[in-house]
Amino acid sequence: MPWLPIVLTIILGILFAQQPVINTAVSRIVGSPVAAAAYSVFITLCCLLILLPFSSGSLRPAVLAILPWWTVLGGMIGVGIVAGAAALAPLTGAALFFIYLVGGQLIGAALADHFGAFGLPVREISMTRVAGLVLVFMGALLASRG
Repeated sequence: MPWLPIVLTIILGILFAQQPVINTAVSRIVGSPVAAAAYSVFITLCCLLILLPFSSGSLRPAVLAILPWWTVLGGMIGVGIVAGAAALAPLTGAALFFIYLVGGQLIGAALADHFGAFGLPVREISMTRVAGLVLVFMGALLASRG
């Protein structure tokens, strides 16, 4: 695999780790994680609307009308993640928040692969994947003790 996508993904991960920390600070100022999430999502929407003309996508009503019903879940999950991060990161700390978040993402991704969710090709859960998930959670337990 070329090195550039790997480096860019690592940089995105470093930036992503700052989002709940920033949203926690916003939450303290505006008075709630939900208000902080609304602010964050508003800024996200503004940025996306600026980028949209430079993409090949379309938000025409005719295109939006044919989207499957479950596509709204992506936005709803995003709100839960942004608001949840602003509420939970101060309780767990940023590092543990992300350890548990990534652990949950790995379980969700393994299940999505196993069942072929939302049109993914089916990739059954193997014992090797289960062992990897167990190791992630063992690492989370170790990290939470230190």
